[in-house]
Amino acid sequence: MSTVITFGTFDVLHIGHINILQRAREYGDKLIVGVSSDALNFSKKQRNPVYPEMERKAIISSLKFVDEVFIEESLELKAEYIKKYNADVLIMGNDWEGRFDCYNNICEVKYLPRTDGISTTELIAMIKKYN
Repeated sequence: MSTVITFGTFDVLHIGHINILQRAREYGDKLIVGVSSDALNFSKKQRNPVYPEMERKAIISSLKFVDEVFIEESLELKAEYIKKYNADVLIMGNDWEGRFDCYNNICEVKYLPRTDGISTTELIAMIKKYN
């Protein structure tokens, strides 16, 4: 049995999130997802997520192809999360290409293409524009 792990904020869930999570699941028998904490999201993006971390965790947990979800507290702990969950494969979007190659010594690292034409940042901007 192989385990896949991936990470993300997953704020304002959209088809791009669904696509990458479904494709990630195809690389193993079990999919573990680390959802960025509110504090981690703020440190990365200088904005609070639309939905709080526990709601985002519940949303991702409800997806049939996701087996387990945890809150990712720090980017620097990725290796620890990979080891803790015995992940065989780390999947990230190709917008992160090369950034996680340092984990190739503990698991296989794969970068999957993003869904063209959709991004959370653009969706949030569009929603703000129409409010």
